[in-house]
Parts: sequence; structure tokens; C-alpha cells
Amino acid sequence: MTDVPEPSLSDAFHVFDTTLRDGAQREGINLTVADKLTIARHLDDYGVGFIEGGWPGANPRDTEFFQRARAEIDFKHAQLVAFGATRKAGVRVEDDPQVTALLESEAPVVTLVAKSHVRHVELALRTTPEENLAMVRDTVAYLRAQGRRVFLDCEHFFDGYALDPVYAKEVVRTASEAGADVVVLCDTNGGMLPAQVSAVVRTVLADTGARLGIHAQDDTGCAVANTLAAVDAGATHVQCTANGYGERVGNSNLFPVVAALELKYGRRVLPPGKLAETTRISHAVAEVVNLTPSTHQPYVGVSAFAHKAGLHASAIKVDPDLYQHIDPALVGNSMRMLVSDMAGRASIELKGKELGFDLSGDRELVGRVVARVKERELAGYTYEAADASFELLLREEVEGRPRRYFEVESWRAIVEDRPDGTHANEATVKLWAKGERLVATAEGNGPVHALDRALRVALERIYPQLAGLELVDYKVRILEGRLGTGSTTRVLVSTSDGQGEWSTVGVAENVIAASWQALDDAYAYGLTRAGVEPQE
Repeated sequence: MTDVPEPSLSDAFHVFDTTLRDGAQREGINLTVADKLTIARHLDDYGVGFIEGGWPGANPRDTEFFQRARAEIDFKHAQLVAFGATRKAGVRVEDDPQVTALLESEAPVVTLVAKSHVRHVELALRTTPEENLAMVRDTVAYLRAQGRRVFLDCEHFFDGYALDPVYAKEVVRTASEAGADVVVLCDTNGGMLPAQVSAVVRTVLADTGARLGIHAQDDTGCAVANTLAAVDAGATHVQCTANGYGERVGNSNLFPVVAALELKYGRRVLPPGKLAETTRISHAVAEVVNLTPSTHQPYVGVSAFAHKAGLHASAIKVDPDLYQHIDPALVGNSMRMLVSDMAGRASIELKGKELGFDLSGDRELVGRVVARVKERELAGYTYEAADASFELLLREEVEGRPRRYFEVESWRAIVEDRPDGTHANEATVKLWAKGERLVATAEGNGPVHALDRALRVALERIYPQLAGLELVDYKVRILEGRLGTGSTTRVLVSTSDGQGEWSTVGVAENVIAASWQALDDAYAYGLTRAGVEPQE
């Protein structure tokens, strides 16, 4: 059996993560063993108490995971948990191969899933209610005798309780008396609401005396609320997944649950200092599963503490707590000011401060910036997702001139349709920089790529810093029609220099012209970041 880390927290309350087992059932997630090992390290670093690694014996990948986890991960905070089922009906527990696989995983903790809904017992297991109780009793007692700590998940508990509360509670009582440390009430179909969960947990706790946990699916959008309602009613073990990953619409989200417990309930459930890692861990797990982090996720989303309305900004300028329920730094996030046509003077001042400009003493300058932002957003620009373009606009007002590194004589992009069905994309730029006339032509995968390459060919000798820039994202949006059948196009370009990433915006009736504007800003901002002074 694997060595068990010294607990860094009291055993009186458990944070149990099932990302590697239940979370992996989300559509679109397909974890390799290496992925699971990486996520397990992140979760252990975060400080959860238990990490459910999967179902050893059910598939080769999970069996390999437990073998490699024993050898490759030195758990500092978490205990590794193996998931499996109670013995099969009519089979001696010692002879059940999947129970044997649980022991062979050498995980110090085992979570057993058991039926607590009498119709599931009869229709899915095809056995009697009495035999199901014996399956629970035998398997829990056997694993305890082998030195394993045992948690029991009562599948479909809340639906089963609604149908036959006496039998559902008897499953809980049987598991507890057989030696299960925690009996977890599972809202497997995700259909419960907080008041229902609270009432059932409170009654079951009073009637059985068992230590209870909660496992909530999110089909009603209430998984986090249901988890906290269960805690209010006396549950001391919460099962969650990172970012709420899971089957159908997902599970109770680990990060809002932990943040609520620590910041709202005042209950320490992570080792000291780990709560500030919340945003980093959330995004790191999202990176491993190859899903874009939700920008509007509570606590950890990039928009979780983003403020747009001028009224909010005015209040935040006085005291950030007036429009924020916590200090975002507590969970490793940060406040952001969004600049838009809703911006007032306070929004611009706060955004300027964020970018390193003190605008508080210049009402006239702030007024000009506000007016320009509103005018340009009316034309289709957006600065919420284009901080770099906004900074260039702000610098132009502060410095009294645009930050120009080159002047454009002309540019063109050509797409050639060839007889074999392929396309050739070629761009030519004619520029002036530092007194030189520069002409360059380049090909690319598309007209915008060709323009980007032509700009580099023309400018890299004069501005070698451009060699390190890379266009990493490109988005096009067609705005409402103007001028009859014409449309306005907005382009957002994201660029990286290897140290950071920034976004710029361009708007025109032609997608290539809009792209050129965004590229122009991207180059100007990149050179500004590199400390290059613009030409006179």
C-alpha cells in the first residue's frame, strides 16, 4: 500500500476531488495517463485531501495510472483514492476480481459505489434489496480488514430517498456500521434543489448517525449551492471536480466550493497560502484537458472581477470593495477595468492607472479619451478585448502624438485562384521608416498572413525586435450592415513576444483593411513593449 502523507488539515472536514474519474466523463475530455498524472500533481499542490484517480481493473489506463502514481508522485497533501463497486450479487467478496483490483492498486483509500435506490437494485443489479445490503456490508468490512479506509457513494440517493426513504437510510446505516468512514449522498441525476438537499441530509444525519458527504451533479445549475446546502445541514465531506468538469453538464465545481468554504464560512479546508493558487490551478487543469478556461467562471474567470459600467468604476475608485464581494488576490485573480462606450471618467482613470498612467489631475485629457473611446466604439471598435490598442490611444493623448514607427505609402494583398484548386496569397507593402523607403513582397497561408510576413521582411532589418513577435490568434466579426448591402468588419489580433500576449483591434468595411489596422497596432505595441522609441 502506498505511503500516506501526513495530513496538513484536520480530518474533520474533507475536500475530495474526482476530476480524474467523474470529471473525465465530460464530453470532449480524453485524458492520457500522463495527463492524469499531471492533473494529480496540480491537485495535490492545491492541497485537496483526496484525489480519486479512477477505477483500477475497469480499464487498462486507470490500472496504469495507479501503478505510475505510486512510483512517480510524492503526494504532499492528498491521499490517492481508488474507485470501484461493491461485490457482485451472489459472489464472495474475496473472489470478486474488481474488488481484488482495488486492493492491487495499493491506494490507501477506496470509494465504493452502491445502489441506494430500490428500483435500481431490482432493475439494474437484478437482485434483492436484502442482497444489496449484504453486498455493501461484506465489501466495506472486507476492505477495512485489509487496511483500507473506505468511503461509500450512495448512487441515486436523493431519488431513491424520495421513493423509499426507509431503504435508502438502511443502506447508509449498513455501510456506516460495517466500517465506512463516510457515506456520500449522491444526486446522480442532478435534479435536486438546495432546500431539498438540506432537508434530506439533515434527516438522514439525525436518523442514522453516519458521517455524511455530498456528491452533486449540476443538471439544475445548483451543484455548488447543493453542496453548500449539504454542508449547512451537517455534511463534512464534499466531492467536486476542477472547473466543474463531468458528465452531461458537469459536477460541483471545486473552486467556488473551496473559496466559499474558506472565505464565506471561515472554514480552513486548504493548507495555508493555497487558496491564492486557485486561479492558477484552475487554468493549469484547463490547459491539460485542452479546454479554454471559462472567462466568466466565479472566482477564477478573467472576467470574474472585470468592471465595465462607469457607475461601478466611480465607486471602485473610492473603494474596490464597494463592487467586489472579495479581494480577487485572495484567489489569485485580479481586478480589471474594461474600457467601452459605457466608460466614464473614473473608468478611464482606473484603466490608466492599471497601465501605469496617473490621469487623476488632468480632467481635460480624461475627457478627450472618454470622447474618443465612445466615438470609436460607435464606429465598431471595441477596447474590452484590445487593451493594447487602447494603450496606444491613451499614449497618443498623453504624449500629444501617435506612436508611429513607420509610415505607409501603400499595401496590397492578392489571392490567386489556380486551376488545380489551390490558392496563392501574396502581399506587397511600401513603407517609410527612419528615412528609408522600404518595399517588400511575401507569400503566406492567407492574405493576412502574407501581409504579416511582408511587414516583417520590410521592417526587421530596422527593427530587429519584430523577429520575436508571433501572431497567435485572429478573430473576425461581421457587424451590422451599413451603406446598403455593405457590412463593417471588426478584427481582433492577438500577438506574443514570448514574454506576454496582447490584443489589438481594427475596423473597416474590408476584412483585409481591418486586419491591417490591427497588425499596425500590434507592431507598434510590440515595439513599445521592447522599449523602442517611435520615429519623429
